[in-house]
Amino acid sequence: MTFTAYLAVKLLHVLLAIVALGANLTYGAWFARANLHPESAPFALRGIAFIDTWIANPAYLLMLPTGLAMVWLAGYPLGLHWINWAMGLWLVAILAAYLGYSPVLRAQIAAVERAGVASPAARALATRGQIWAGVLGVLILAILVLMVFKPA
Repeated sequence: MTFTAYLAVKLLHVLLAIVALGANLTYGAWFARANLHPESAPFALRGIAFIDTWIANPAYLLMLPTGLAMVWLAGYPLGLHWINWAMGLWLVAILAAYLGYSPVLRAQIAAVERAGVASPAARALATRGQIWAGVLGVLILAILVLMVFKPA
């Protein structure tokens, strides 16, 4: 493999990160619209679920193989602590997204469709979703710090 191959994979990896994180950052706007216009809440929440399922999560999933390809192409040993920490945090983030955030979002959509955005169930699920989103945000930020600074 050549230096050009490494740069191509790196470009794809960074693009995937931009797509995934950028998609996630739009959720705040969707939630704000749902709160300002409760009649549009089911549509907004289904929009978030669509973006999460078909754009953000696949991009996050593809970051592992592209990251591993970069490690291989650059000749980094897999034993480097920053690589191991980043892969471990990536796994925790993927599990938190699929086992925590996504099920809460599905339940929130159902609660909003059943009883409205101001219902106690929908509000409780919105709070749980915000907690999961915060956890995921911290995990992604930690991975980003590891990738940029590559601490020893």
